[in-house]
Amino acid sequence: MRAPFLLRAACALLLCLLTWNAPAYAQANPIEREVKAAYLYKFASFVEWPEGSFARADSALQIGVAGNDALAEQLEQMVGERPINGHLVTVRRVRRGESLAGLHVLFVGSMEKGAMAELLGAARGRSLLTVSDSDEAHLLGSMVNLVLVDDKLRFEVALRPVASSRLRISARMLAAARKVQQEAS
Repeated sequence: MRAPFLLRAACALLLCLLTWNAPAYAQANPIEREVKAAYLYKFASFVEWPEGSFARADSALQIGVAGNDALAEQLEQMVGERPINGHLVTVRRVRRGESLAGLHVLFVGSMEKGAMAELLGAARGRSLLTVSDSDEAHLLGSMVNLVLVDDKLRFEVALRPVASSRLRISARMLAAARKVQQEAS
């Protein structure tokens, strides 16, 4: 009589843990995180920033990550001393309310809608490539959205926010995109 009770209790506990920790599990996929980090690094090599975007010719290219510390850590490990177009790459964790000054790429991860809107609003009009992995952030003005299609990570580009930022994205990157939106959706 005791064994069925323990089995039911164990199953209930397991179910509770799986549903309670579902978002953390979804973010914990190390292969997906590695691919996202590689995309962020590569995107920077396909973007041309306007004059004045770097304080000096040897200034670092800064990639900011908001809402996903595990991705920031993965990206830090990946970039090491590898330059992009002559610039060393640095990674900065961005928190709500912090200045975006000095950033060249901003990844907006999982966070509540208000924080997402605040970050993307602060990025608007800056020469800052914004990347997200959420349809909600894409609708709020993110330039590049990472999407899972047939178990493969792909990306979509929205050209309207890109144009207002004065960034130029290489035709090679646009050709590799799953979808390129000419207008806001």
